[in-house]
Parts: sequence; structure tokens; C-alpha cells
Amino acid sequence: MSQHGGPRSVRRAGQQPPVPAADLPVARVAVDVPLAHLDRPFDYLIPAALSDAATPGCRVRVRFAGKLTDGYLLERAAASGHPGRLAFLQRVVSPEPVLTPELAWLARAVADRYAGTLADVLRLAIPPRHAAAESKPTAEAKPSPQPCRPEPGPWKRYRAGAAFLTAVADGRAPRAAWSALPGNDWPEAIAVAVATAASAGRGALVVVPEAGDLARVDSALTALLGPGRHVALSADLGPAQRYSRWLAAARGAVRVVAGTRAAMFAPARDLGLVVLWDDGDDLHSERRSPYPHAREVLALRAHHDGAAALIGGFSRTAEMTQLVAAGWARPLGADRAELSNRVPAVRAAGDDSELARDEAARVARLPSLALRAAREALGRGPVLVQVPRRGYIAAIGCSRCRRPCRCTECGGPLALHAEHGPVNCRWCGHPAAGWRCPRCGGTGIRALVTGARRTAEELGRAFPAAAVRVSGGGEVIGRVPAAPALVVATPGAEPAADGGYAAALLLDAWALLGRADLRAGEEALRRWMNAAALVRPRGEGGIVVVLADAGLPAVQALIRWDPVTQAERDLAERAELGFPPAVRMASVTGDGSVVREFLRGLELPDGAEILGPVPVGRDAHGDGGRGDASDGAPGDDDTAQRALVRVPRTAGAPLAHALASAKATRSARKDPRRLRVQIDPLELI
Repeated sequence: MSQHGGPRSVRRAGQQPPVPAADLPVARVAVDVPLAHLDRPFDYLIPAALSDAATPGCRVRVRFAGKLTDGYLLERAAASGHPGRLAFLQRVVSPEPVLTPELAWLARAVADRYAGTLADVLRLAIPPRHAAAESKPTAEAKPSPQPCRPEPGPWKRYRAGAAFLTAVADGRAPRAAWSALPGNDWPEAIAVAVATAASAGRGALVVVPEAGDLARVDSALTALLGPGRHVALSADLGPAQRYSRWLAAARGAVRVVAGTRAAMFAPARDLGLVVLWDDGDDLHSERRSPYPHAREVLALRAHHDGAAALIGGFSRTAEMTQLVAAGWARPLGADRAELSNRVPAVRAAGDDSELARDEAARVARLPSLALRAAREALGRGPVLVQVPRRGYIAAIGCSRCRRPCRCTECGGPLALHAEHGPVNCRWCGHPAAGWRCPRCGGTGIRALVTGARRTAEELGRAFPAAAVRVSGGGEVIGRVPAAPALVVATPGAEPAADGGYAAALLLDAWALLGRADLRAGEEALRRWMNAAALVRPRGEGGIVVVLADAGLPAVQALIRWDPVTQAERDLAERAELGFPPAVRMASVTGDGSVVREFLRGLELPDGAEILGPVPVGRDAHGDGGRGDASDGAPGDDDTAQRALVRVPRTAGAPLAHALASAKATRSARKDPRRLRVQIDPLELI
């Protein structure tokens, strides 16, 4: 901890100097400065006039480097080790202790885990102050007795479901990798686990990927706990409402919090259970520095607070498989007999029997199997059609040589946004009138990637009597009735159907499996299983048709409904190749000369390997090209490059320390050139 007092306060002529507080006059302040070399507390004196308001955890204003700067009062002390004179606090913004000791520990741990700064993490963890919301009194916490322990409900279908709930009720800390059964009862299962923790007087925190998921969990929690016993946090809330709900949790008025990604830092009191649904969804990965993942943050909280952990979904990630293999978590799933009663029948349009019947099934976008399944299912209820891309035609190519059409201004992909609309660039929006193929000189275009709206038009022509609805982008449908209809949706925007879908068509599998991404197979399987889980069981006629080669491992995992074996295969392959989560890896992205200079200054732990640097494409810095807030502006005379630093899993902490130290050196030199450092990024290839 630094004992530096920072610059002195400047007082006007004739003004009497402030008098230090009589009791514990030194304030240790986390100043809101994201510079890596200043990532430490600073000591200030507390004026006697502010002594009562200056409580640990409150927001303050201090003079730092000649400017008034926000900060948080971490603690008060009797003396400072700084030999010079200390500046005084300028102001206590609010005496509300928003930075609790638990949250301060978590923010520091996350910053150290991801080679970030405490200031960056606190911006993610604590919402902006809303004075009107803060001034309103929060209702007192519900009096005892605690809610009664609920019946196991959906957990009766899982082999160790009852045992997990018993351990939570007893105050123990079981950790489960949950393979959820298909269907719409997963919010109820989460609510039962949360209510079990609440019945033992413990708090609970639930994190889900999207607002639609949160609405389902919120409804299930209200039905089981009753009104007023939990709060739901999401980015859709206004500043006042979001801050009011956050304060309700911080003040202990409620002990159960549910929310999307930002809720991973929510101040749930007496934490006894953390829940993460669908941990493979990339929405759980923060887009801002230091880029923490909700799974890692909740795991840190569970370990520190001695809380139970329930992490899972319909599919399984390699990261959770690694945690199971390491003994941190145990698998929690149903036996095969129960699973068989719940899953739909899954057919691949590219299997041998279908190819014998329909030779075009290998290349047709809607082969006969898909059309037959949709036609038969429409007599029984709605049919879900999953399309990987939104829009009309998301990518076009030359009709003669099939080379993808690129923008002549920025090199971005060209797209068609309406049937007779103009062709525009998806990156810069530049119109491409008069486009000519640079390879063959052709001027005709053809669709390479068809979006949801174009798919809806095609299905409308194929099934003129059926209603067609589109869910995706800015128009997401929450739920559809049991009436026959074709529901075209992008991944993550699939609405639940009353009674389940009669069938699902998973189109354009190549668009998911063919991505240049280490996680392409895992992500494709996750999206397929999330859609297939909404379909009725095979005993009720439910069928899923995936338009892909039946021999592909991900397709076989879907047909067998066995994501665990597929995840174990992925983990073994990554271990053999030396990729996360079998190892820890950091990416360093920026102008080529900056990356090379940064790598030369790293003091890496034993066993570290540096891969690259190699050139990267447009917007490689992420964040829309903005980079980290403290990383300055990009250079104009160098090519963006990226290097990967790989270490064994046991060397993760030394790697983070080495990266943080190198970033601090750059920051102290006031290097203005942009550089992005990210540990265990989702995208590696």
C-alpha cells in the first residue's frame, strides 16, 4: 500500500487551513485514475468538518495532480507512513458506504487476475451515483422467519439434485457443473436453488446472459420467494431505478440479486450461492478493461465467501470441463433414461439415408427433410427456424467466381439490406454501385450468407398458408402461442413457445462451424442445443433438423444430446495444442513496433512462450477501435499486430503480474501509443 499523500491542497489567500479530524485522521483513498503506475491507494488527511461523513466505502473528491478527482475512501487510519505533508480531502460526495470491504477485495482480486487496475474494475462494479435515489430510504429487510425451504421440484429429475440442495440448505459450499435438461423449467430450477439458500439465511446471486433470460428468472423468483425479496439488475433500467435496486442489495434490504453481466459484482449480503446460466455465451465476457468473465468473477466470490456455486446450461464449455477435471466442481445432470424422455428427435440433413433420398441435401439450404419436417409439424404447433445471421443478405459474392464482395473504400464486406435495395458496406456504409469483381471482372452478385429477414421471405413463399414471425436484432419476441406459425430467429433471440415447438430447423450450420475460431464447434453446439431445448420431447412428436454433415463431432453431440463428451474432447485437443483453458494465455494487440517493444520489457515466468506477433485485421483493438481508456491514440505509420503469451495454468498469477508491471512502466513513461492487453480472451484465432 502506498503512503504517498499526493499534491498539497491549495487554499485561497486569507482562508484558514482545515484542522485534521481528532480520531483516525488519515484516509486511504482509491483514486479514480486508470493509469497502471498509479494503481495503489493514496493517503489524505480528513478535515474535522468531514469526519462524521467520511465513512469507509464512501465516495470522496480529492485533489490529485492538480485536478479534483473522484475516489473511494478505503479505510481510516491513525497515522500515515508518508514522510511529507498530506493533502486534505476536498469533499465527501456522499456518506453512503458503496464500496464494502467484500467488494473492495473482489475488485482488487479481479484487477490482479486480469492485469488491470482497481479503478477500471470499480467502474464496472459500482453504478454511477443518483442523488435522488440515494436520498430515498430503503425498505427494511424482511423480518424473520426466513422463507421456508421449498420442495426440490425440477431437481428431482437430476441424480444429485436433492443432495446439492441439502448441502446448500446446510450452509455448505457445493460446486456443480449443471447439465440442464431440455425444456423451459430451468428458471424454476434456479429459483428453487436460490430459495433454498434464502431459507438458510444466506444471500444469492444469479447472472444470466440476456434481458429475456433475466425476465424469466425474475418471474420465477417472484413466484417462489414472493414480492420484495429480490431485485433484478440489467442495463435496460434507468439510472435511478438501477441505483435504487443496487442500494437495496448493498443496504441489506434484499439478499437475492439477479441480473445480466454487470450483476456479477452486485453486493449481495451473506452470500451463500452464486448461479451462472449458460456460461458459454460471450455476453458474459466484459467488453471493457480489464475484460473479466462472469464465470471467473463468480468463482472468485464463491471461493472467498464459502458459497455454493451452480454453473451450467444445456451445453458444456471446455472451461467448466477443466474445473470439473481439477476437482473444483462436480457434474450435476440427469441419467440417460430421464434425458431420453425429455429430448426431441434430432436428424441431420446430411446423413447417409437422407442423401440417398435427396441428393441435393448436401448443398440445398432447405432440403426436402427440412421442408417435410416443417410441413408435418405445422399441423401440431409452431416451428422454430434458427438462422445464424440477422438482416437480409449479410454477405454477397461474385455470381461468376463466388469471390466475396469487398468495399473499395475500407475493404469491408458488402451486404444487401432489402430485396431491391442498394448494396452497401457493412463496415463504413459506403454504397457499392457499379461494383466489379477484381478477380474475374464480373458484375453480378449472389447471396453467400442469408439473413433472418430473407429466410422469412423464402419460408413465406414455401408455406403461403403459415404465419411467419421474425425475432432478432431490435425486434425480439418474448413468447409465442401454441398456434401453428414459422418463427425465424437468430441465436439468443429464440422465443419460448407455449407447450414447446413442434419442430426446429437449424439452418446454415456451415456459417457457425466454418468460422476461424477456436470455439467454433463449441459455440455451434451451444446455439443448437439452446434452440433444440425449446422443442417438445420426441414422445410428443418433437423433431430437430440440423442442416449439417452428420459425421461432424458437434452434430453427433447434438444427435446424442451429449455435450459433456464433446467438451471433454475439446479440452483434450486444446491441452494437446496448448490453448486455454488447458493453459493461461494473454493477447497483446497494437501497432507492431509497440507490441514488440512491450514484449521485450516483459519479465515472464518460467515456461512462458511468445507466439507472434502477426498482423491482425480491422478493428483488432476491439471496443470499436477505442482500445483501453488509458492506452492513448493509435499510430498511423504501423500495422496492427498481435502476439500471444502462453504459460502453464499454474503460472497464471505471475503472468498477470508481469503484464501489469509492464503496463505500469509504459504508463509511467506516458507512452501515448495504444496497446490492448487481455488475459484469456474469448477470441484467439
